[in-house]
Amino acid sequence: MLKKRNGFTLIELLIVVAIIGILAALLIPNAMSAMNKAKQKSTMKDILVISTALADFMTDNGDVPEHTGRLTDSSDAYILNISPFYVKVCPWADKWGYGYVINTRDAVTTNFGITLGAGETPGDDDFAVGSTGRDGEFGGPVGYEYDSTDFEAGFYNVTSMGDFDEDLAVWNGSWIVGPKTYSDVTT
Repeated sequence: MLKKRNGFTLIELLIVVAIIGILAALLIPNAMSAMNKAKQKSTMKDILVISTALADFMTDNGDVPEHTGRLTDSSDAYILNISPFYVKVCPWADKWGYGYVINTRDAVTTNFGITLGAGETPGDDDFAVGSTGRDGEFGGPVGYEYDSTDFEAGFYNVTSMGDFDEDLAVWNGSWIVGPKTYSDVTT
């Protein structure tokens, strides 16, 4: 009489492990891309929330509070100026964990490639709000320079994971640096 064996053979286990490895190799890059897309979109929403709060503050007060550089935490003096009246809870860090960059008045041209035209100077109501992207550094692989004669100069296509390192920025409530559209991210 034949005896029935319990368990799996080594070949069966190797085949299962190989199939799982192939599936993981196919799915992980797409999952990482989807997670970074979600972080980028959420960060863009936060930037617009801050920009709207600043525009509302400016409407009521005639100018925006002075600030240069990154927000450091939720108790930053700048956030206390606009919270909770202009925005109930002001986000201070992007979805990659880096503080949002807010430059106002004379500092508006400090980051994000903003250059003013000849004879133009920043006003008390000028502001730029942005994120440095996934890598936390200004600029990115594409590089950009905001040009008031070419409104699309600061926009880029997202075609690879490296494009999530690009900055996102709004100047006086209008996007000047950000993604054009999403395509398939392959690397």
